[in-house]
Amino acid sequence: MSKATSEPVHTLVIGCGALARELLELTREFPGVAVRCVDAGLHMRPGRIADAVAAGIGRARREHGPDVRLLVAYADCGTRGALDRLLAAEGVERLEGAHCYEVYAGSAAFEALQKEELGTFYLTDFLARQFETLVIAGLGLDRHPELLPLYFGGYRRLVYLAQTDDEALTARAVKASSSVWAR
Repeated sequence: MSKATSEPVHTLVIGCGALARELLELTREFPGVAVRCVDAGLHMRPGRIADAVAAGIGRARREHGPDVRLLVAYADCGTRGALDRLLAAEGVERLEGAHCYEVYAGSAAFEALQKEELGTFYLTDFLARQFETLVIAGLGLDRHPELLPLYFGGYRRLVYLAQTDDEALTARAVKASSSVWAR
C-alpha cells in the first residue's frame, strides 16, 4: 500500500503494513511525503523483515534519487537487531521500540503494563481486524486447536491498544479475546 501523490517526493516512509492506515492518515496533509508499506504478514516471519525493508530502501532510492529522505515505520518487531544493523548501514532512522505495541502505548506506559502483568497479549486495530487470518489461521489454530495452550497458555490478560474510537473494532477485540481464551 502506498500513498499516491502528484508532488515530487522528498520524504518516503517505509512502513509495516499493520501501520498503513495510521501512516496514511498522519502523512495525508504533507505534500511530498509518500508512504510505502511492507507486507504485515512478515510478522509471522520476522527474519524476513530486514530484507523486505532493504528492498524498499533500494527501490525508493532508484525511484526518487539518492537524496530522498527515508524513514522506517517499524520497531524491531522480532528481527533481533537485523533491522537496526541494516538501517545503521543505510543511514536511515526507524521508530523507537521493540514492537508496535510499545510505539502505540509509549515506552513508559508499555513498561508499566508489562510490570503489571508480564503475561499480556496485545491487540492493535490492525490485529483486531485481522485476528482470524493472522492469528487463528496463521498459527494453524483453525486446523489444530489443540495447539492453543502452547501459544496462549502463558497469557493472563489481553490489552487492546486502540488507535481509534470504533465500537466495531472494540467488539472484534473482545471476540478475539474470547476466541482464544474460551476455546
